[in-house]
Amino acid sequence: MLRVALPNKGTLAEPAATMMREAGYRQRTDSRDLSIVDEDNGIEFFYLRPKDIATYVGRGDLHLGVTGFDLMEESGSQVQPVLELGFGKSRFQFAAPVDNDWKLEDLDGKKIATSYPRLVRSHLSGKRIGAEIVKLDGAVEISIQLGLADAIADVVSSGRTLRQHGLEVIGEPIASSQATLIEREKRPDRQEDSDTTGIKRVFAERLRGVVLAREYLMMDFDCPESLLPDVEKVAPGLQAPTVSPLRKPGWVAVRTMVPAKETNRVMDRLATIGATAILTSEIRSCRAMTVESPLDV
Repeated sequence: MLRVALPNKGTLAEPAATMMREAGYRQRTDSRDLSIVDEDNGIEFFYLRPKDIATYVGRGDLHLGVTGFDLMEESGSQVQPVLELGFGKSRFQFAAPVDNDWKLEDLDGKKIATSYPRLVRSHLSGKRIGAEIVKLDGAVEISIQLGLADAIADVVSSGRTLRQHGLEVIGEPIASSQATLIEREKRPDRQEDSDTTGIKRVFAERLRGVVLAREYLMMDFDCPESLLPDVEKVAPGLQAPTVSPLRKPGWVAVRTMVPAKETNRVMDRLATIGATAILTSEIRSCRAMTVESPLDV
C-alpha cells in the first residue's frame, strides 16, 4: 500500500485535502484523525506537521509527501521534488523595521530571527554576509519588538503581517515556495518498492491532471472554416484544437484548452477574427501526454 503524507494543519492543509478529493482520493472527515486508508486506491494517508513530512519521506518511512518547497529545502533530508502543485505560493525574504531603510549588506553583524536557519545561513554565506542566526519556531515578526533580533527572515505571502509590525522586505527573495509533491531521493544503492510503482505513477498523474485543469479552461466557439489557420494561432490548445463540421456550410465548431489567465484576451482576439458563440467552461481534471513520467520508477 502506498503511504502518503499530507499537512495536518496550516495554510497547506485544506488545499492539499481538496486536491486529493478532486483527484478521486478519500480524505478524513475529522481533523483529529492522524491517518486514513483509501482501500479502493491502495493508499494510506498520514496527516503530519508540514515541517516533519520531508524527514519521514527522506527516511523512507513514507513513499510520497506534500509540503512546502521551502520546508523541503530547510529539512536537509534526502528528498527530491516530483511535482509543483500550484497552491501555497509564497516568498522567503529578509525584513527589517521600515525606518531603518536597510539594504541586504546592512545585515552584516546583525541578529536575524528565523524558523529557517539552514536556508538563511546558506543564502548569507553565498553573499559573504556574517550574521548571528536566532532560531525561533514561529511568530518571528515580534522578535524585533522584543529586542531579540535586528531583522527577520520569514515566509511572505501578501506582506500584511509585516506591515502590521512596521516591517518591510530587504533585497530580493531568498527563495520562492509552493506546495510540492516530494519523494525520497533516488540513489543507485537504494531498492525501490516495486509493489507501489504503479500506484505512485497513477497518483502523480492524477495530481498533475488536477494542476493542469486548474490552469486551463475549455473554450468552445464557431467560426468559418477558412479562419482556422488564424484561430489556431490565437488558441492552439495543448496539442491542437478539436474541430467538428457544422450543418451550416463552410462553418466549424472548435473546442480548445486555453490558459485561464489569458481567457478574456483570447476571447477578444477570437471575436475580432470572426469567431462567434464563444463560451468557456471549467475543467475538473484532465490527463495530458508528457514526455517523461513525473516519477522515474
